[in-house]
Amino acid sequence: MEETLPPTGLTTLPFTAHPFRTDRLLLRPLTEADTNDVFAYQSRPDVVGFLPWPLRTLEESREHTVKRAGLTRLEKDDDALIFAMELVGSTADETDGRGPVIGDLTVILSSAENAQVEIGWVLHPDYQKQGYASEAARALLDLVFEEIGAHRVTARVSPENVPSVALCSRLGMRLEAHFEECEIFKGEWSDLAIYALLRREWTPGPWPGW
Repeated sequence: MEETLPPTGLTTLPFTAHPFRTDRLLLRPLTEADTNDVFAYQSRPDVVGFLPWPLRTLEESREHTVKRAGLTRLEKDDDALIFAMELVGSTADETDGRGPVIGDLTVILSSAENAQVEIGWVLHPDYQKQGYASEAARALLDLVFEEIGAHRVTARVSPENVPSVALCSRLGMRLEAHFEECEIFKGEWSDLAIYALLRREWTPGPWPGW
């Protein structure tokens, strides 16, 4: 009788971040040149309220952006990638052809052995309710499942973060857990929701409505 081998973990490592496109966005590794755009949303209380970030000055935002810009390679557990969400088209700067960075995406290698990846996102409020978050996150899932080879993808969100909860639902992610008062977040006991999606549950793009 032929032995059935167990599934293997990620076989695509090391994986290096590279730019990829959607209809309206260029998703590319974050750079120091993005500092001013990143500061525009890192300095807003309505953005950082649900993120493990403090409000930052421009210089603090620059330091943080430089640090995150160095996260471009997945090789071992807890490694991360950061992608800028650059809006392309008629809004590009005439001097360098770059569009504004309206948010960013995060990929964290939770477990290479078990092909587990965590994703996250942040979007400037001025660009919310226009489909950009869904567009970017769907493309990110394509990358995570098809190129990185994840078996399972998770997102950790506050249940009070209505836009992120709605995005998880649009992505087809299942609510797997709701932990009540499981952590002290910015001085208060806070709930945490875990959403997840398996590779076999994912339908690659394109998607109508972009």
